Amino acid sequence: MRRILLRALLLIVVVATASAGLAALVWHELTRPGPLADDRAVVVPRGSHARLAEVLCAEGALRQPLALRVAARLTAGEGPLRAGEFMFPARGSLRDVLDVLRTARPVQHRLTIAEGLTAAAIAVLLDGTDTLSGEAVVPAEGAVLPETYLHERGMSRAAMLERAVQAMEHELAQAWARRADGLPLKSPEEMLTLASIVERETAQAEERARVAQVFINRLRRGMRLQSDPTVVYAASGGIGVLDRPISRADLNADHPYNTYRIAGLPPGPIASPGAASLAAVAHPAVGDDLYFVADGSGGHAFAKTLEEHNRNVARWRALNR
Repeated sequence: MRRILLRALLLIVVVATASAGLAALVWHELTRPGPLADDRAVVVPRGSHARLAEVLCAEGALRQPLALRVAARLTAGEGPLRAGEFMFPARGSLRDVLDVLRTARPVQHRLTIAEGLTAAAIAVLLDGTDTLSGEAVVPAEGAVLPETYLHERGMSRAAMLERAVQAMEHELAQAWARRADGLPLKSPEEMLTLASIVERETAQAEERARVAQVFINRLRRGMRLQSDPTVVYAASGGIGVLDRPISRADLNADHPYNTYRIAGLPPGPIASPGAASLAAVAHPAVGDDLYFVADGSGGHAFAKTLEEHNRNVARWRALNR
């Protein structure tokens, strides 16, 4: 009887020692620093734990795949392992890797749509963004709000475009609701069209409201806008850029976007204006300016009369010579 008790006690000790050793081994494997020398973004695919482990080992985030498979089972109560693009820390342990796969936010990529881009240029930008997926779609002209948009890898181009369109709808509605009284604009669409012209006329933030003032004053007086960017839009077929100077033929072309020939606004926007250009049209500067021309410094010289404007044009031509 005593021998049986001794054998049982010895067996308990052996099992306990083995369990303690196994626990120590597991803890060591979970917490020892990992092999990554630097932080690294890894695209983790959908699939089994074995598939995830293979990818993480190939990317250098794990030493060997079996450790993750075992650890994932032992810690299954902490949640599932997710697919996506995640940033794994330098020297991250197996525990760190599991935490990233369960709780970390996927890597956020930036897409910047600059102010003044045409719809054609925005379509090219979307098509060339390799973190997006799916077919490239050409938006309606002026429908997209220029902004920097965060997104996860794999987001569809259609979904990104929809976000940017909704952002413009919101910004335009706000600008229209807060506009100054008495503007010669009949609808938010007309405000968008004029803002796109202002956007293409000047890159100087402090000039936008004054450029808007010139066009608002011209609309009130029934004068033609005579905006060069509308001529470029017409001559380029909506691309918005010419590889040559504007010609006399361009200025005389019978085109609905040629504001040297048509009265009032063109039938639609010529680009996507930013929020600042929308605000400038909603609240133009107060004054009697009717003309402006480049001043050679990146800005413009403004004038109230044609005589003053002609002098400014002469200075500009002299600078060019």
